[in-house]
Amino acid sequence: MDSLVSTDWLAAHLGDPDIIVLDATRHLPGVERDPQEDFHVAHIPGARFLDLASLTDRDSPVPGALPRGEHLAERLGALGVTAQSWIVLYDDSAIKSAARAWFMLRLFGHERVAILDGGWAKWSMEGRPVEGGSVAPEPAPYDIGAQRPIVRSKADILANIETGEEQIVDARDADRFTGATIDTVHDLPGGHIPGARNLFFRDLFRDDGTYRPSPELRAAVAKAGLDPERPIVASCGSGMTASVVLFALHLIGRDDFALYDGSWAEWGADPDTPKETGPAS
Repeated sequence: MDSLVSTDWLAAHLGDPDIIVLDATRHLPGVERDPQEDFHVAHIPGARFLDLASLTDRDSPVPGALPRGEHLAERLGALGVTAQSWIVLYDDSAIKSAARAWFMLRLFGHERVAILDGGWAKWSMEGRPVEGGSVAPEPAPYDIGAQRPIVRSKADILANIETGEEQIVDARDADRFTGATIDTVHDLPGGHIPGARNLFFRDLFRDDGTYRPSPELRAAVAKAGLDPERPIVASCGSGMTASVVLFALHLIGRDDFALYDGSWAEWGADPDTPKETGPAS
């Protein structure tokens, strides 16, 4: 199974016993939609609801931090997922939240995972089968893998500003990146981490919500001033859309990356962190 699967592919493999489809929808604060209620109304047949919004480490000082391994293992096991399962993720979110779930799974060593290209919007637009109601899968034991060193802390980013060992890319829109507008999502002034480049996550998609082909993704990375042959750390508002950029890098064959999970929600809120405004220097 490829890391990105089409609606045609999923429709042909829905009945496969080793494939588990997970709805990884999560919305920005302020969006008046309940992903669980939407799932109850209609979802891809056989899908299970991941409840991505609740998969956070509430003991972490980082806003909305990635979950601990045992928390993720408990959730996956309750959904009937095992370490051998092939997982297909989809979402119905403007922030393409399936990429966050993809990163989370790979963080703890689950390689058998793909994203449905175009997500729920494309599936439903094509008139493919759906079902409603709650889902109660049979639980299964999930053996969590060791956490990979692909998450960066604020201290790591501060050190990297001095060394420049890793490139930093910001997935937010240009106005928030440059400081032309405030970050209304997190109620913070705009701006960016010194030395960061800007690659707006929405520029990685075609009009129908599917990912652009590899040559276009490579061109977008180059246009942002990034060298895909060097390590890249992605940031955004709160670690969500940064995961989209990391997935795009994965699609062009680059996995030497990391996520600054605190992102601007942490960096911008700290009066002591250095900040820049204006275009990438």
